[in-house]
Amino acid sequence: MDIENNHHNESNDKQQHSDKHSDTVFKPKTNEELNEKNPTRKKRRQATEEELNHPLHGVKLAQILERLVEYYGWEYLADRVNIRCFIYNPTMKSSLGFLRKTQWAREHVEDVYMDMLDEKRDSN
Repeated sequence: MDIENNHHNESNDKQQHSDKHSDTVFKPKTNEELNEKNPTRKKRRQATEEELNHPLHGVKLAQILERLVEYYGWEYLADRVNIRCFIYNPTMKSSLGFLRKTQWAREHVEDVYMDMLDEKRDSN
């Protein structure tokens, strides 16, 4: 019988604990606050407004490539960025693998993406 009562008390304690925290508002801490609290933590700086407003900020390479293929198609990409993974049997997997390893090719694809964003903005 003691085991049953003990189990019942534990569930009440958990419910009271969750009720106590449900009224508080969650406010994420900034990197500066986290750095002050834990000095051994690697110092991280907040992104500047310019960095946050950059069109490539927060966009993954896979998203860039998907949008380019949808907008232009593989043939246009093969003409614009002369790499084998765009020319011969293009797939997302092979292209992403090559672009992740090859910085110059990634930069070219990012430039094409930026041009696409400019075209879309100008057409609106």
